[in-house]
Amino acid sequence: MAIGWLTALKVIPWGDVIEHAPKVLKGARSLLERQRQHEPAAPEPVATPSVAAADPQALQAQLKVMEHMLAGTQADLAQLTETVTELAEQNARLVETVERLRWRSRWLGVALLGLAAGLAWLARAA
Repeated sequence: MAIGWLTALKVIPWGDVIEHAPKVLKGARSLLERQRQHEPAAPEPVATPSVAAADPQALQAQLKVMEHMLAGTQADLAQLTETVTELAEQNARLVETVERLRWRSRWLGVALLGLAAGLAWLARAA
């Protein structure tokens, strides 16, 4: 199972992910800010003679349903925007952690090489 994960991690173009992570985070944050600042403007009521002649109670009921649907859609959009922002922030943290782990693994490899060279030298000297 570990081999599958290692293969998957090697296939991912980490350079591109690292390069684009700040752009994704910035875009998600600006989307969240726009969503928070955006207040829906009330549309101008437009009444045509044929609509005005229709049953006013039915129109009021339909209007209430539409307002309820619009409020639900706006709440869903706000939640989706927050989710995208959270995912972008998690992605940025993940990229930072992966980069740190890559740096540590390189240093560990160098230390391991130095240790192996030291042991080989001791073995030869003995």
